[in-house]
Amino acid sequence: QVQLVESGGGLVQAGGALRLSCAASGGTFSSYDMGWFRQAPGKEREFVARISWSGAVTGYATSVKGRFTISRDGAKKMMYLQMNSLKPEDTAVYYCTAAPRGVANWGRSNKYWGQGTQVTVSS
Repeated sequence: QVQLVESGGGLVQAGGALRLSCAASGGTFSSYDMGWFRQAPGKEREFVARISWSGAVTGYATSVKGRFTISRDGAKKMMYLQMNSLKPEDTAVYYCTAAPRGVANWGRSNKYWGQGTQVTVSS
């Protein structure tokens, strides 16, 4: 029912910045807890950041805390990930994800996922 489409990925030098966007449609935006995961070649998908249905509560992986900022805009049905001070180890496909508000064990088993956007950080 819910469709998620990421955009904003690209190639950037270490120390640079990118802003990822996730557009949602087909559901009630405020009814979903959302976030971002990433997956590098040969690696498992890993958690990056999450944001509650209201936008009031956020959380980050230790590896990105202080560098990345997650936000959402209910009026536009958009979620964002501002990525600053990028490092080569941030290189991955980044996925937008959502699950119904209040579900237990939010994460890899989420019901809704975007198709991903590639982020490449060069040395």
